[in-house]
Amino acid sequence: MKWLNAHLGAVRDLDVAIERLKKIEKQHPSTDFRSWNRERAASQRHLARVLQSVRYRRLVKSVSDWVEKGSWSTKADKRAARQRACPIAEYSAHKLRRWRKKLIKRSRKLRDFDIRKLHRLRLMNKKLNYATESVADLISHNEISKQQATMKYLRQAQKSLGQLNDDARGRSLAATVGRCGARASQPFLSPKREKRLIRSAATAYKKLAELKPLRI
Repeated sequence: MKWLNAHLGAVRDLDVAIERLKKIEKQHPSTDFRSWNRERAASQRHLARVLQSVRYRRLVKSVSDWVEKGSWSTKADKRAARQRACPIAEYSAHKLRRWRKKLIKRSRKLRDFDIRKLHRLRLMNKKLNYATESVADLISHNEISKQQATMKYLRQAQKSLGQLNDDARGRSLAATVGRCGARASQPFLSPKREKRLIRSAATAYKKLAELKPLRI
């Protein structure tokens, strides 16, 4: 899955960087998009070959087999058997509480994080966000508003952290694809924007921490 994600991510990063540059160009025209478009076209051709490869077909089959009859479903030890017997609501509640506590604790230091740590925080955020959304059918009517508020703050933080990550990837791509080194990365370097995005994510996590944990 990491292998596939790397190829998908390469195309996505170029798409996001080009769209960001197009917005900036409306105010300050200066970018030559020919090198960007060539790089994107080459990346898309490579991805097409990946999706037609034997390795990709093998990956799809192996994932399907794991879901249907993976080792998680056949392990005979007591811990595995206990997990399989656990009701989904109880299992979900335990996981959500654990992930939420870990995310909030980690988020308190986000102002001191470098881009790699912010990226890992964003991945934790996405996991909790999607998991919270997936348990909609398990929660009571009284908890729906709390679930919606929880997802609102998670999405706010996710959006801000995602934009920070996109800026970092844009800087890296600009230094190579733009063929102009540091000068090409300037559109992605904005201390004011970075400060605003960090503040937005921190505010979202503060509000999330003030909510009581979701009950299932």
